[in-house]
Amino acid sequence: MRGKKMNDNHRKREPRGLNLDEWIPETRLGQLVKDGRIATMDEALRSGLVIRESEIVDVLLPDLREEVIDINMVQRMTDSGRRVKFRATVIVGNENGFVGIGQGKDVQVGPAIRKAVNAGKRGIIHIRRGCGSWECGCGEAHTVPFEVRGKSGSVVVVLKPAPRGLGLVAGETARKVMELAGIKDVWTYSEGRTRTTLNFAKATYDALQQTLTTRVLKV
Repeated sequence: MRGKKMNDNHRKREPRGLNLDEWIPETRLGQLVKDGRIATMDEALRSGLVIRESEIVDVLLPDLREEVIDINMVQRMTDSGRRVKFRATVIVGNENGFVGIGQGKDVQVGPAIRKAVNAGKRGIIHIRRGCGSWECGCGEAHTVPFEVRGKSGSVVVVLKPAPRGLGLVAGETARKVMELAGIKDVWTYSEGRTRTTLNFAKATYDALQQTLTTRVLKV
């Protein structure tokens, strides 16, 4: 059973450094990163190896920012009684093309947030940006390169290229996702239960992910 929101204020968390000497990689990708054979996040994503350690992102994207967008209390009835946990939803991004979204649960708020941050790092993607608006043509990477559509649950989000200087014409949740992704200008259209923060954020993330799946032909 889902409870009410425990905190309506967004919390910003600055990135923390990682001591490489103390980090013992548990995956092949982690070892390649620690050895210096993979030096950028683009190389890590192109390697075809799944990111299973959040420390990989800490090393390759030290300027990553974290923002909590939702904390809910979740209750579940068991044979031993009622169990209460907190569910946190966090967006991570470097405001320059890399973005991820994660969710974590725990009996305490702090550990739930840490789990969500680590999940967001493991699911990070590098989106494609451009200047797809016919009203602009500046050639800079400030908006989405073409119209994309994302869906999660009942929520549908459509992102359309916008001219430079317009800003983010979007709801608060979608705006937070795009800010950390590095999108500065965009038109949006949304439908469904957009008050569901998690689905709204996931739908926006899914729309940004579509910028990678659409092939662009160079003339």
